[in-house]
Formats: sequence, C-alpha cells, structure tokens
Amino acid sequence: MINFNAIRSNLLQIYAIIEKNIKLNIRFKYSIIFTFINPIIWVLMPLIVMGQLFEFSDQFGLWTVENYLVFQFIAYNIYLLKDIVSEFPGQLGREKFWKTLPALMIAPFNRFNLLLGIFLSRLFLISIPFVVFFILCYIFIPISIPTILFIIGIFFAIALIFSGMGLIIGVFTISNENIANFLSFSLALIFWASCISYPFEIFPGILQTIINLNPLYYIFELLRIGWVDNNPLITISSNPFPFFILITCLISLPCIGVLIFNRVFKKYGIVGY
Repeated sequence: MINFNAIRSNLLQIYAIIEKNIKLNIRFKYSIIFTFINPIIWVLMPLIVMGQLFEFSDQFGLWTVENYLVFQFIAYNIYLLKDIVSEFPGQLGREKFWKTLPALMIAPFNRFNLLLGIFLSRLFLISIPFVVFFILCYIFIPISIPTILFIIGIFFAIALIFSGMGLIIGVFTISNENIANFLSFSLALIFWASCISYPFEIFPGILQTIINLNPLYYIFELLRIGWVDNNPLITISSNPFPFFILITCLISLPCIGVLIFNRVFKKYGIVGY
C-alpha cells in the first residue's frame, strides 16, 4: 500500500532544500555569474586549438570541421553540470561553518532527499545557459525529437552521477577535510583524462591507455555519438559498452554516495568546529 504521508514528507524535504539552496545562491550573484562564465573560458582554448589542428587534418576520430563546435558547446554544458560535484561540499561546508549542520543531519532526514534537493536546485540555477548552448548545438546540427529526448536523458544521468560524486566528497568535507581535498584532486585528474573538450585521437598512446580506463570518457563519448548519429536505437546498439557504463554509473554512484555518506557521518560525525 502506498504511504502518501511518507511521499509527502519526502517531497517537502526536497522542496525545502531546493528553496534554501536557490535563495542562498541568489544572495551571491557574482558567484552565479562566474559559474556561467568559467565554462566559456574552459572551452575557448580547445576551440582555438582544434580550429588550428583542422588546418592539418580533416578529422580526428569522431571530430570533424562540421561538428567540433557542437562538441565544444556540449562540453560547456558538461562543465556546467560538473559544478554539481563542488556544490555538495560547498553547501555542506557552509552549513558546517555556520554551525547549522546538526539541524540538517538529524533524523528522520533522508540522505537521498539531500542528494535530490541539491541536485535539482543546481539544475534550476544553470537552466538558462544550459538551454542557450543546447539551442546553439541544435542550430549547427539539427537533431530529431527522439534524439533530443535521448541527449537530455544522458545529460540528466550525468548530473545524477556527478551528484553521487559530490555527496561522497561532501561527507568528507564534514568529517575529514584532508580526504575531501584528496578526492577533489583525484576527481580533477579523472575529468582531465575524460576527453571533455579534446578528441581521444590527439593524445599520445600512453595517455590513450589511461583514458580507456576512465568511465567518464565513455559517457561523454556516448553523448557526442548520440548527437551525430541522430538515432538513439543505432547509438545504443552500436555502442553497448558505453551505454552499459552510463547505466551502471547512474544506478551505482548515487547509491554508493548515500551509503558512504551515512557510514562516514555515523562513524566520524562533524569534525573541525
């Protein structure tokens, strides 16, 4: 039997987190503006570099003169979503500094509600630039409605995967900041080796070996392939391994994030007041 009271309670918790996060972020307007500007800086250099490289070669793997602008616009939106990772430790770190964290953590607060609340509030805040760059991609290479839904679904899955990562770093921001800093640095290396804004083929062999071990590379590549193929069924059937990686990370990382959060917080609590 469906427990409507429990559903209502969970929805209210999620809504409360969304409302609080949005109001808090709006207070720091310049921070929001820089959130939109920084990804432009991160894709500007790859745009210049790839523009020069295409003078010597017509194609680098999937990347061509016709689509590399679209791939950089996709990279911009990935960078926007990547900020979800830092939103978790940032939000929890502020709560820790303000000494309001114990009130947030008391039972019966559901950690999945925390994940979804921060996740959805961040999506709301970045929605305008995300939609603008999505439209720019569509102008350069139009795609069908099924492909649009497929691409949006992958972006949504990526955001949830980033949320799981952020929750893991967030709990160590509460309980052990040294580990949180180490995880943030390690994650930066993983992003660096994921071919967000450069094609796999321009890297030397030893780095290609490392990139092949990076699940994020396959997820980002699936996003680009999906746009170029413009047929979700062909994309999935032709790329079963990247799709498997996407689904596996989508299911496992948010759950692992909540599990680690609960165990670490229960064992160590809040350290550093």
